[in-house]
Amino acid sequence: MAAKSETTVPTNPDSYLHNPVFDLFSLKDRVVVITGGARGIGLALGFAVAEAGGSVAILDAAPQPHEHYKKLQEICKAEFYQADVTDYEKLQATFDKIVKDFGRIDGLITAAGVCPDQAFLDRDPRDVERTFKINVFGTYFATQLAVRQMVKQGRRSSALTSGAGSVVHIASVSAHEAPKLQLTSDYSSSKGAVLGLTHQLGSELASMGVRVNSISPGYILTDMSMALLEQRKDVGEVFVNAPAMKRMGDRTDLKGAAVYLLSDASAYMTGSEMLITGGLHVT
Repeated sequence: MAAKSETTVPTNPDSYLHNPVFDLFSLKDRVVVITGGARGIGLALGFAVAEAGGSVAILDAAPQPHEHYKKLQEICKAEFYQADVTDYEKLQATFDKIVKDFGRIDGLITAAGVCPDQAFLDRDPRDVERTFKINVFGTYFATQLAVRQMVKQGRRSSALTSGAGSVVHIASVSAHEAPKLQLTSDYSSSKGAVLGLTHQLGSELASMGVRVNSISPGYILTDMSMALLEQRKDVGEVFVNAPAMKRMGDRTDLKGAAVYLLSDASAYMTGSEMLITGGLHVT
């Protein structure tokens, strides 16, 4: 019969006195991989990591990153890797290259995703499959590859915790409610799958020292959403008026949340979701 492991009961209720907030939010000496980081939300979160002291490995199917990537390189160690998250062998080779270039992986943000807008009855099976390959399988296998490396390199000790790494999935408020004037059946269901993965891995990986959480944005202003608003003025009115705060979100609104989830500031948080929607999810 196996011996019962001892329960470790904390003995220092005053540790908060020795953990300054700015230290808790620091990403100094940490390497964060961001899928879909060439532009949009992923790129903005790359700046968040850099501004908190971390290094950034951008992974994207695009041949070149947005011009703002050059600004990112000015403030931190950053590398761009062209890879499609639906190509597992290429994805695996890219993660191997990242480890070779940076020496380790401490965090992952899965921002790669597509959002088709078409009636459910008109969706082609091949197009639906593509959505799930990018949004779900891409998230799943990028997480798997990152976590394997985190576990392999072992736990990072700090004054507050000893964790191996942190994963931040980018889900969506669309996993909770249908967007008005948009027909996003495969996108919404794929983001529901991402949330389910977050919950399962938050439990499964906790004993390994890996935390898994998600951010579910509402309507966020990016280059892509701006292009949509130029074509669909009616959708623009929804984006502004549907949230309780009566405005669209900015990518800046997501930066602090990403740093929180990647850092020791959220050391006791896993399997959870941060809804950043301007109150859209409660209206």
